[in-house]
Amino acid sequence: MTHRTQNGPSLATVRRFEAAGARAWPATSVFYDGAWAIRLTAGLPAKRLNSVNPLDPGDQGNLADRIERLGRRFESFGRPLTFRMSPLAGGQIDAHLDALGWRRFSQSLVMAVRLDEELLHDALHQIPMQDTGRFISAAISIGNLPPEHRPGLSEVIGTIQSQKGLFVHEQAGVPISTAICVRDGDLAGLFEVATDANQRRRGYGRRTLLSALKWAFTQGARRAWLQVEADNETAIGLYRSMGFSEIYRYHYRQPVTGESQ
Repeated sequence: MTHRTQNGPSLATVRRFEAAGARAWPATSVFYDGAWAIRLTAGLPAKRLNSVNPLDPGDQGNLADRIERLGRRFESFGRPLTFRMSPLAGGQIDAHLDALGWRRFSQSLVMAVRLDEELLHDALHQIPMQDTGRFISAAISIGNLPPEHRPGLSEVIGTIQSQKGLFVHEQAGVPISTAICVRDGDLAGLFEVATDANQRRRGYGRRTLLSALKWAFTQGARRAWLQVEADNETAIGLYRSMGFSEIYRYHYRQPVTGESQ
């Protein structure tokens, strides 16, 4: 029997994308509490790298003790206790966090598109950048990364085990847009997608994404996916115009005293 989320994809589909995401964008520390994956990263405060990720709707027992224990672990790590709630998280966890008064925030979409010659026929062939330091400098230059996060992002990129491509579009030597593409079997995940705020709506982001996806396609990827916050209407509009469609959503939970990272 194929188990499905309510009005959504099968749990097997969600598990596949969640597993690909964890491999493509690895936290520096990962441990498990039952079927909960706890991801912590000292060098970057990003939520998805510092969160509790329930991976089985059936694992909802002993919530109070487990949450209290994890709270101490996150506090010792200098991070606010944060749950990332995908369709793999059981409803009892959400209800328990509601009872505790935890806030919901940063609802995000996981979107995907089939890769084929029709989508990529106008894409420019671009050899991925090999210099991580140069890519990070570009991300800082266009305002997508605070300079103090350079060591952390460098560490995350360096620990990606899957095949990866770093892409930067430049004009007269000045970085305009960036993207990281990580190929995991026939899937290609997109990360650190950004365009300089002064250069948006000019096609640079689309050009960079298509070049990244063309590279992934030549390496064997047949489906691309990405994560985007639900209120980022401009980015979602771009992705939909490229054929991306929503697969599922997730959101974050924190105690009301926590700070969003």
